[in-house]
Amino acid sequence: MSTVQIRFAPDILRRLGEELNPSPDKGLLELVKNAYDADARKCTVELMNTDQLGGSVRVVDNGDGMDANGIERGWLVLGRSEKSTGSPTRLGRIPVGSKGLGRLAALRMGARVLLTTRPKQEKATQYDLLIDWDEYEDVEVIDDVALTIEKSHRASDVHPGTQILIEDLRTKIGRMDVKRLARSLILLADPFGDDPRGFKPTLAAPEFSDLEDLVRKRYFDDAEYHLRARVNSRGHARASVLDWQGKRVFAATHDDLTSQRQHKLYECPATQFDLWVFLLQHSTFSTRRSSIGEVREWLQEFGGVHLYRNGIKVEPYGSPGHDWLDIDLRRVQSPEERPGTNTSIGRVRFCDTSDVLVEKTDRSGFIEGEAFAGLKSFAQDAMEWMARKRLEEAEKRRASERAAAPKRARKAKRDLDQAIENTPKAVRPALQAAAEAYDRSREREAQQLRKEIQLYRTLSTAGITAVTFAHESSGNPLKIIRQAVMTIERRAKEESAEFYVKKLEKPVASISQATGRLAVLGDATLKLVDHDKRRASRVDIHDVISGILNTFEPFLRGRDVVVRMDLVAGSPYLRASQAAVESIITNLINNSLAAFERASTTKRMLVVRTAVNADILTMSILDNGPGIEGISKSDIWLPGQTTRRNGTGLGLTIVRDAVRDMGGQVDAIEHGALGGAEIFVELPILGV
Repeated sequence: MSTVQIRFAPDILRRLGEELNPSPDKGLLELVKNAYDADARKCTVELMNTDQLGGSVRVVDNGDGMDANGIERGWLVLGRSEKSTGSPTRLGRIPVGSKGLGRLAALRMGARVLLTTRPKQEKATQYDLLIDWDEYEDVEVIDDVALTIEKSHRASDVHPGTQILIEDLRTKIGRMDVKRLARSLILLADPFGDDPRGFKPTLAAPEFSDLEDLVRKRYFDDAEYHLRARVNSRGHARASVLDWQGKRVFAATHDDLTSQRQHKLYECPATQFDLWVFLLQHSTFSTRRSSIGEVREWLQEFGGVHLYRNGIKVEPYGSPGHDWLDIDLRRVQSPEERPGTNTSIGRVRFCDTSDVLVEKTDRSGFIEGEAFAGLKSFAQDAMEWMARKRLEEAEKRRASERAAAPKRARKAKRDLDQAIENTPKAVRPALQAAAEAYDRSREREAQQLRKEIQLYRTLSTAGITAVTFAHESSGNPLKIIRQAVMTIERRAKEESAEFYVKKLEKPVASISQATGRLAVLGDATLKLVDHDKRRASRVDIHDVISGILNTFEPFLRGRDVVVRMDLVAGSPYLRASQAAVESIITNLINNSLAAFERASTTKRMLVVRTAVNADILTMSILDNGPGIEGISKSDIWLPGQTTRRNGTGLGLTIVRDAVRDMGGQVDAIEHGALGGAEIFVELPILGV
């Protein structure tokens, strides 16, 4: 009987490293986490000529360093985490380093790696290790390459710590990678905390120092509300809300937080949740030292709720585009008195020494088991409770104002009547007639406003329903349909390729196309409610047109619509909200699609055209549908007026109002150049 063992080919290094951690910033972040585990207080990542091939990266820390045994049995061992020991470090930190896969990915970014480490326990010793990855190219198994740990003397005034130099980079590190790395380093060890002895990683890239300046400014005192919530190890929670002066305005018991839930206990580690909510209004900041612009820029970079486990941020929670608590979705569903990721900043912190929450292999967050679901529910319930309390407060304020309004109106009427009584008799009848006419005019205006409010409430309800549907359908339902279709296709072909082509290919293709169109509509709906798009900024009209048509392309193709863009040369732009311009174009395209369906138009054609005359841009959207029929041209702009069954009659009203808000004009031709409707929008622009 012979003894054998499993051996690994060098290719496993690439598979375990680069393929599981393809982003350079993620790998480098793992090296910084290793410094944290080594009780370093400072760690610097220095990038040298990384915008080109052959550059270098240096990671230096002032931690406890490693001895030869630590290098051989720790740093060079893949698949075993320091966390598995369960023991805190010398400074009481809970180790957060991964099983070495992220570290491996970072080390393999270059052709060579030089490790230099000075252990705290060996004051006169330094250890060096060189890894030349080219040596692994010509061997059968990894064990065939021998690595040498060299021991040398170090001067007594040289402090402990570790340096990792990655030379001759195989790929460039782009600007976006560097920015992600800078942001991750700043947020890594909870910069919103108050521990002056905490871990401070930095990036030696001066062009990103503005990010560090932003986080150091700390605008928490300018928050209008501060939500503080805690859940203990038994699953019981409590919360309170403080105002900007630090005074408590609301308090919640465990039963208050769980009143909307079926399960009363939170199955998660003991957790602390802090959320600072800002009211970005000039009236709010009139007495503050900070400006709205400063706070808005700060929130733009660091807003959202960040998740910290054992003192270290867990990616991707709270990163741009990762709204893991569905804050923006809930705001869209019920916008009043709710924060968004651009108006709030928060942190969820918990200690987990037993790995109750398990990270995914690729370090892209936690496996969403029971513990993670409990933690997420706790944070969401705390925000829901705060929203309910703020809404109750707002309702009381509005009720008080509604009760006071008739009293003020009656007093104003008495004052007016008294003033008329005090005038000479000769002019009194004329004044009374004018006052009565004014009252009638105001009442008609009020009635019209009430109708419009109800109409827009109906539209808001429809929009909220659409956004909710888009959000839900873009997740599991569409994925399940796609996976089921792929399974049917694969298994049917395995059984009989001829049968599949003859009987199933067309219906399967139809399902795939329909799913694609549904995904397009969902994506377009969610993009329309993006908070940033509602802010005034420079809007390049041609970019918006192209973006919308690209989004709708699969849907238009599925409807057999040929689209032609006939755009004037240049890039005309104006200052407005991107959402307003998108709403104009989207509603006009939807109108054309509805007309095609209503008239069963064949060989469908849609043209988007722009022209510029002086400082006025004319945008026209025309189609070869049936044109404007069954309704007068003057009525198409009125809310609620439509010839379409189940239509709202609000699309062209929104177009009219949005165009007017931007200082433009809108008009239509019942039967334009293509035979169908032609809508003209004129907008004042700032340049081309």
